[in-house]
Amino acid sequence: MSFGCYPDSLIGSIPNLYYYAANNPSEATIAKRRSYANTISYLTPPAENAGLYKKLKELKELISSYQSLKDTGRASPICKTIIEVSRSCNLENDVTLPSDDAEDLDPDSRDKLVGQVYCKLMEIESRLLPCGLHLVGCPPTAEEAIATLVNIAELDRPEERAGPIYGLPGILARSLGLDIEDIYSKSNRGELAEVDLLQDITETSRCSIRSFVLEKVGSDGRISFNIMTAMRKASGLYEPAYIAYLKSTKFASADLGNLKSLFAYLEFCLQQIVMDNEVSAMIRGLAGKYIEPGPGGDPIRNPAVLPTGKNIHALDPQSIPTQAALKNAKVVVDRLIQRQAEASGGMYPESIAVVLWGTDNIKTYGESLAQVMWLVGVKPMPDSLGRVNKVEVVSLEELGRPRIDVVVNCSGVFRDLFVNQMNLMDRAIKMAAEQDEPLEMNFVRKHAIEEANELGTSIRQSATRVFSNASGSYSSNINLAVENSSWSDEQQLQEMYLQRKTFAFDSDSPGAGGTMRREAFVTAMKKVDVTFQNLDSSEISLTDVSHYFDSDPTKLVAGLRKDGKRPTALIADTTTANAQVRTLSETVRLDARTKLLNPKWYEGMLNSGYEGANEIQKRLTNTVGWSATSGAVDNWVYDEANSTFIEDDDMCQRLLQTNPNSFRNLVATFLEANGRGYWEASDEKLEKLRNLYNDIEDVLEGVK
Repeated sequence: MSFGCYPDSLIGSIPNLYYYAANNPSEATIAKRRSYANTISYLTPPAENAGLYKKLKELKELISSYQSLKDTGRASPICKTIIEVSRSCNLENDVTLPSDDAEDLDPDSRDKLVGQVYCKLMEIESRLLPCGLHLVGCPPTAEEAIATLVNIAELDRPEERAGPIYGLPGILARSLGLDIEDIYSKSNRGELAEVDLLQDITETSRCSIRSFVLEKVGSDGRISFNIMTAMRKASGLYEPAYIAYLKSTKFASADLGNLKSLFAYLEFCLQQIVMDNEVSAMIRGLAGKYIEPGPGGDPIRNPAVLPTGKNIHALDPQSIPTQAALKNAKVVVDRLIQRQAEASGGMYPESIAVVLWGTDNIKTYGESLAQVMWLVGVKPMPDSLGRVNKVEVVSLEELGRPRIDVVVNCSGVFRDLFVNQMNLMDRAIKMAAEQDEPLEMNFVRKHAIEEANELGTSIRQSATRVFSNASGSYSSNINLAVENSSWSDEQQLQEMYLQRKTFAFDSDSPGAGGTMRREAFVTAMKKVDVTFQNLDSSEISLTDVSHYFDSDPTKLVAGLRKDGKRPTALIADTTTANAQVRTLSETVRLDARTKLLNPKWYEGMLNSGYEGANEIQKRLTNTVGWSATSGAVDNWVYDEANSTFIEDDDMCQRLLQTNPNSFRNLVATFLEANGRGYWEASDEKLEKLRNLYNDIEDVLEGVK
């Protein structure tokens, strides 16, 4: 930035102390570049498991009854009730429910059905969600830190300097002579016994960590001197609470050495989570003193982010993707291809449109970048210093499948931070296109040849697949149009995407930046079978922010394809050790159930006051954004949201008193969703919304 740039001229030599969320290192880095900011990290809100509520809780109780009575004559009637309640919970798009009477199902079929419903419930119940908003200078209590510790304990950490630390679910599984990955796989398929076993492992993990934390808590609910623990230690009869608890379970033979290493690590993490360092860091900065630097990212994946109150830094851009990221990427890619093959009669997808984010790649050390390379069958090669600046083609024999074509759209922040990696991706894709291989085994080459013939270019030029915004430009602005209701139709949104997101990056012209190549982008997107994004941390999901739908090309691809077919939209969820690949619709439904419609979430937001009510309204607006760009939102999501926030008169009054402006926007968003054809609502519901809107207007204008 030069002195002639406004940010540089305005900041001058003024100190700039800037509170920034610890989980957003990419934008914190840009704040440093633009305004010389000394960032001070703050913690994300305390997290809890989403839990179950209303009929979802009833459904879990029915499944418990079925398990205890499944070998009796009552199994069939209970299964029938489970099917009925599942339909009332709108689970028919998540689980295949029989149209016939449950009495016609044999015992194995009943078990499989109940297992699939149970698996879906556990997925909802165990989802981690932020409750309320974080207050700077108010660290979480030890009790509030438990859910975060449970998720930290899920992951294997072989890279720790003091020696490998193994995840608690894996330790518990091995105590039974089982492998946790096998349990995950079978549970994901809905095998009832494995779903139940995984739930036992999850509950045992939570309870053992809860007992571990509570023996360190003082009378004020925070980590401090615990007189009972001190007395037991002094008596010589002390046994760690987590070991005492595990001895009472079927996992009593869990490896003691692995447990001690893990819980020593968790004790360190607990101390960091509850440390109050945010206000003192600001005071040190105001006094002109040194603020300790620290990495930004996901505290669950990388507890070194803690404690907060640090001056955030990111990572060496040339160090990604790491070998660990490549290993994780292979798992996700295999599941992605398998999921699409199952939906398309065993056919491989020929082309996948992938979105890459700056923050996500910092948090995961380049997992999504590695996914792109593994899809095309190329692997990154670090040099002796760990810098990744070379790629190597993987043979078809080693790959075991065709090379999948990709169209990569990078966020503006990714472009700013990882331009070298964009060039590396471009080299990798072009290298794959130039392999002399059968076209049925190399879709990158197949499409490059077709495009070369169509556009009159070389194969190498036609293999251009890495796109972003023009330099200095960010997003497609679809999010702004949706937030402000300033768009006429979906065609306008798609045109915005094509105008702003079609700047190609060419490794053959390094340093040139992006060049508008709309025709090449459109030609490549016409062949896309799957659109794909990643979710990598529990704090931010699809409807929490507008960026995800802003970059989603699902309906755009359908408009460009000659057959008008809408591509399969898939989301990789690597927020837990059990990585999942779901459809976009499944993920939106999961998001709605665990946040927007979940009393635990919206009550937490309302307890945060004015801004909490605004967060509720934002979730609904982002849901409409997904309807606009992908059509992936079921009608019942709007119905249930309307029932929760509009049909309940007490809730209406609370929202009106807490934040009348956001409540007005919430009502207007419901009406807009109906007007744009995304929500089919009865005349009575619409009339109530219109009257409510007018009443809120009167309140805001002082008429009432």
